[in-house]
Amino acid sequence: MRSLIRPAVVLLLFFTVLTGFVYPVVITGIAQAAFTHAASGSIVSRDGKPIGSSLIGQNFSDPKYFWGRPSATSPQPYGGTASTASNLGPLNPALTDGIKARIQALRAADPGNLAPLPVDLVTASASGLDPEESLAAALYQAPRVARVRRLDPEVVQALVSAESQGRWLGLLGEPRVNVLALNLALDDLAVKSGPR
Repeated sequence: MRSLIRPAVVLLLFFTVLTGFVYPVVITGIAQAAFTHAASGSIVSRDGKPIGSSLIGQNFSDPKYFWGRPSATSPQPYGGTASTASNLGPLNPALTDGIKARIQALRAADPGNLAPLPVDLVTASASGLDPEESLAAALYQAPRVARVRRLDPEVVQALVSAESQGRWLGLLGEPRVNVLALNLALDDLAVKSGPR
């Protein structure tokens, strides 16, 4: 029996050190060396202060900003430790009620906009943390943002185009815009143009 226990204990300790310490340290070192910004959380800073991440959405609700996709995380929207889909099926009344509430909020913020609502403005992504939205979602909101900020709508639409990202390698995904980057560019635009 002793001849069986000793190799088992040695293997347990060996693999504990290998997979619990050596492997994570090596992989973290490679990530920090090759992908420093992403491995450090892709933190976006302003004036030396961290204000968000380019990989995790933020809860913008002020009408002067572009709003991102709804978050499925709770109790706090865009909570990185609670990343999950809502798992609400299409027949679940909670899903329907949530979508209706989002539609009402968007319509109330911009009552004159009768354009069809892009689906990503009323439905959460699979992770509930999506920092990006479709160009259609951003362009839908452009008239509201322009009106609230007293900007020319064409200037705001041009800003959306300037901040947009195409398909990855020209093939994968859809054209999109990072909501935090777009809102920061919008604030920069307001600073350059001065108070109104």
